[in-house]
Amino acid sequence: MYKHRIQQLAPAMLACYLGMTSACMAPPQETYREVQWPLPATTDAGTPSPWHFGEAVAVATTAQGTILVFHRGALPIMEFDVSGNFIRSLGGVSISGGKVTGVAPENRAPGGSGYTAVYGPAGCYSCGAHSIRVDPSGHIWIVDATAHAVYKTDSDGNVLLQLGEVGVSGTDESHFNLPTDVAFGTDGTIYVSDGYAGARIVKFSNEGRFLLDWGSRGIGPGEFGLPHNLVVDGEGQVYITDRDNQRIQVFDSNGKFLEEWEGVGGISTLYMTADQKIWAGGVLRSLDGTVAAMLPGDVGGHGTTVAADGSVFIAQLSGVVQKFEPVL
Repeated sequence: MYKHRIQQLAPAMLACYLGMTSACMAPPQETYREVQWPLPATTDAGTPSPWHFGEAVAVATTAQGTILVFHRGALPIMEFDVSGNFIRSLGGVSISGGKVTGVAPENRAPGGSGYTAVYGPAGCYSCGAHSIRVDPSGHIWIVDATAHAVYKTDSDGNVLLQLGEVGVSGTDESHFNLPTDVAFGTDGTIYVSDGYAGARIVKFSNEGRFLLDWGSRGIGPGEFGLPHNLVVDGEGQVYITDRDNQRIQVFDSNGKFLEEWEGVGGISTLYMTADQKIWAGGVLRSLDGTVAAMLPGDVGGHGTTVAADGSVFIAQLSGVVQKFEPVL
């Protein structure tokens, strides 16, 4: 795969070396500017007030084109229009108050996870909130990491399907151990990154029937330090952020390792665009890993979505959601 890429690049490199300056120029990249989002709330006195989200963990675009904000607060799922006007909060799912926390290296079991969870008074409000996605049919999917559960809901947040057993951890066909994200194949299959303590990817049918899983803890191909996010392309290839190993690994739909993109940093968010590019943090990459565009500043983020007009939304654990508009 890498050799094939080098062969593809060789003619352009040769032309550049021979003095054809147009061949030396980087391809044009789309540029973006940050704009205020959401619009300010209004106080009882009629004056503007900022929104006070908890840790904003994820954003998603609904079938109607609105933006869902998933945060660790009293109303964990909020819906806004693209311009930033508040529409409503969604109910239907009670989010766990458990909190993912690190395990010091000296306290880990051999080969064990660097993460666990704390519950009760040491936890926090809705801190199980971790990822929100909208599938091609318009259903909303919610990942509650510390509940060890993934929910499929309708547009109002009413649960239609549950994967995992709430409050019970495990790594078998019907349990997760601190899952992190969910993605969808074009054939309706469901992929879950069972991430903080599970170090595996689990694949289900459209109806939620277990099909297979793959992965273990480690640094080699097909192993994970922390599988934190995943997306699936139109050909069924699965792209996974191995955050602790600072790479993105690529697999076929049956879990066969294909390649890895090294040195991309500890990415905490992936989003597949309609034209088959991947936002990996603040960097837009083609499916061969090359950079196609970048957002201004050191964006990072914990969740990403793109609106129909091309605007990019980034959820930040600092409690803000950033909106970036393409500069035409």
